[in-house]
Amino acid sequence: MFTGLIEEVGTVERIARGRHSAVLTIEADKVLEGTRIGDSIAVNGVCLTVVALPPGRFSADVMHETLDRSALAQLRPGSPVNLERAMPADGRFGGHIVAGHVDGVGTITHLRQDDNALWITIRAAPAVLRYIVEKGSVAVDGVSLTVARVETDRFCVSVIPHTAAQTVLSSRRQGDAVNLEADLIGKYVEKLAAPAPAPPPSGITREFLTQNGF
Repeated sequence: MFTGLIEEVGTVERIARGRHSAVLTIEADKVLEGTRIGDSIAVNGVCLTVVALPPGRFSADVMHETLDRSALAQLRPGSPVNLERAMPADGRFGGHIVAGHVDGVGTITHLRQDDNALWITIRAAPAVLRYIVEKGSVAVDGVSLTVARVETDRFCVSVIPHTAAQTVLSSRRQGDAVNLEADLIGKYVEKLAAPAPAPPPSGITREFLTQNGF
């Protein structure tokens, strides 16, 4: 589980591509502190498992499903990436609940500077937008942000200077793809509010019991 508060920006050093998968090696510093093989690190909001820890970097497997459902497939050597270690049990919960399981990929359609704030407009699919609500939370490339406005096919977020400076959002441009994860709470509420499916018939009826002497 993550909070969406980025700890540092790392750099993709190497990408070993398989037929449908890849192994990312990322140069980092802060997120390596106390990290062991098997630990989770969110890379641009995607939860990955550390499989190797060479000096000053870590490697993680990226499976076929993850490449298909996220923007990680567009990374290249030299790409900057947002990094966050899994939240410790005794840590502060300063963002919102981020699972690191991307719901879809959005596209930046507009960027606008408004005094000290950076407004970013992101086009998203209906399957993601259904969970995006004004003043709610959304993770964009793993960054916990508050939704400022929702339209029919896009939404807007306003990014403060500190967040822009400490993440890759400051280098994003119109047309860039970003990983999106909607607030987990909305998905659970939707699931619990849906009517439960009727149980399958047991096969034991009044007629069956009568025919068998009951």
